[in-house]
Amino acid sequence: MAIVLNGSSLTVQNLVRIARHGEKVELAPDALERIRACRRVLEEKIDAHEIMYGVNTGIGEFSEVVLTDEQVQQFQRYLIYNHAAGIGESAPEEYVRGAMAGRINVHAHGNSGCRPEITLTLVEMLNRGVTPVVCQKGSVGACGDLAPMSQIALLLMGEGEATYKGERLPGAVAMERAGIPVPGLKARDGLATINGSNVLTAMSAIHLYDIERWLSQAEITCAMSLEALYANLKPYDVRLHELRGFPGAVKSARNIMKCVEGSDLLSGKIKTKVQDAYSMRSTPQVIGTARDAVAFAKIQVETELNGVGDNPIFLPGERLTLTGANFQGTPVSLPMDMVGAAVTMVSVLSERRLNRLNHPALSVGLPAFLTKGAGMFSGLMLSQYTADSLIVEQRILSMPASIQSIPAAADQEDFVSMGMNTAIKNGQILENAYGVLGIELMAASQALDFREFTPGRGVQAARRVVRRHVDHLDVDRPLYPDHTRMRELIRSCEVLAEVEKEVGELG
Repeated sequence: MAIVLNGSSLTVQNLVRIARHGEKVELAPDALERIRACRRVLEEKIDAHEIMYGVNTGIGEFSEVVLTDEQVQQFQRYLIYNHAAGIGESAPEEYVRGAMAGRINVHAHGNSGCRPEITLTLVEMLNRGVTPVVCQKGSVGACGDLAPMSQIALLLMGEGEATYKGERLPGAVAMERAGIPVPGLKARDGLATINGSNVLTAMSAIHLYDIERWLSQAEITCAMSLEALYANLKPYDVRLHELRGFPGAVKSARNIMKCVEGSDLLSGKIKTKVQDAYSMRSTPQVIGTARDAVAFAKIQVETELNGVGDNPIFLPGERLTLTGANFQGTPVSLPMDMVGAAVTMVSVLSERRLNRLNHPALSVGLPAFLTKGAGMFSGLMLSQYTADSLIVEQRILSMPASIQSIPAAADQEDFVSMGMNTAIKNGQILENAYGVLGIELMAASQALDFREFTPGRGVQAARRVVRRHVDHLDVDRPLYPDHTRMRELIRSCEVLAEVEKEVGELG
């Protein structure tokens, strides 16, 4: 069943279904009527020569330049040419598809003034699999993601490039093969297509979806390490966290306890310390804080997905044109900077537990570096090196981009969000986080191989999945294939799926 875009109900989950999984979309009938009504009013204003930014004026520093009637008809083409100014490698198709879905949802409000043919063409491009080729770098995240969105808009003129059925093609060829008429651009159409932070918002939505699942796997992995380290499980009692009141910590503690249900550690048969190190007993507070940061960012992202991010905007019922800065990416970039730092924070916690698993003075009787042949063999000593290198890179990337504004356009655009930089670096932070967590999961599985007790049901399920992909390290071998397989295992969420089959839904 197609996902209906009506301007008000697009969720992170549905955006992922459209962007990543190719779900069909429909424009709500009442949204189409709103778009038509707004366009009628705009055309009346154009005929009356009412001065409107980006319609019959230049843009940016040239906003005071009034265009002639003839220039109005040509301006949108040159606007797109000028702004298609990105650089470098192409963005993944899911980011581009997500941006297109977000832009359709903006138009669905009926405040953007474009012709309905523009919005309907974007719908057809999504449904028939025509994805514009878009350079990932070049947006400063204010006046919208102008550079990447302009590469999308080139297709509306039969220009640019696109992928279609796995082939990279000239835009006109891709549209023709897909059977999509090229609508061309008339007054306002180009700016209405590009003037919002849709790429960085789509990227952020996709990252939030993946980060929530990564956090659940961080809790599973933590549970495994806690069992392997004979942890005192009192710090994970949900009642403790309810008394403090942070919802993320309550959720995190509940998830960890689900994973250890059925463990001998809960029976009192195994002697534990009165109090463990912070990297163990603080886990619900730390992962919980990351969950709370994600929850706030999700509110911001879904607000943006369902808001009117454009300039100018038109109120057809009042026949009013309003100019402002609803393209500004800061409402998304600032909370997403926090989310990137939160992922790094949880990765640091993971590495500290890895250290305890490896460290003979801290591991409660486990063999040094998790090998029985210490001296001859080094076990997982170098796995920690790899995790550490990934974390240092994450820390560098965790510097906020939202404070890095550089003025542009002759100081007309003198504060910008740099939200695309936030989104790009969050993708890199998450990539490293898959690796760090995968290494801890591998080490925890190795450690449990040396223990002679019954772990929790969720922990057992996770360990079974690991052993389908990586063998116990009996004697030293090159570890880079294991590390890479574990990274991909975390990315796939196979561990999460198997644990949830055993203990119920996490998160």
